[in-house]
Amino acid sequence: MKTSIRSALLAAALVASAAAPAEEKHHPPGAANAAPPAASPVAQDGAAALVEGEVRRVDRAQAKLTLKHGEIRNLEMPPMTMVFKVKDPAILDKLKVGDRVRFSADQVDGAFTVTRIEAAN
Repeated sequence: MKTSIRSALLAAALVASAAAPAEEKHHPPGAANAAPPAASPVAQDGAAALVEGEVRRVDRAQAKLTLKHGEIRNLEMPPMTMVFKVKDPAILDKLKVGDRVRFSADQVDGAFTVTRIEAAN
């Protein structure tokens, strides 16, 4: 009887220790009292928050836009320069290299896409 109780306790300890690394992955040590991560910023209409950027290239033929941008929190993307597709290719006619803009982007059909863009103040 003692052997089966010991085996059960050992099995429970192994299960508990196997689960511990997964918990640490999501909750680093000392994070037990920390606030949960902030939600991605969104505008009142539910759209992604606007990000500051600068137009580096306009490719009308491919409906693409190269932007040097700040952090895009809803995409968990750090500041960088990258190429985006555009939701509405007509917006490319209003943009030129060097323009300062504010934009929102999302992943549409697997591609990073500018969904809204406006001149920065």
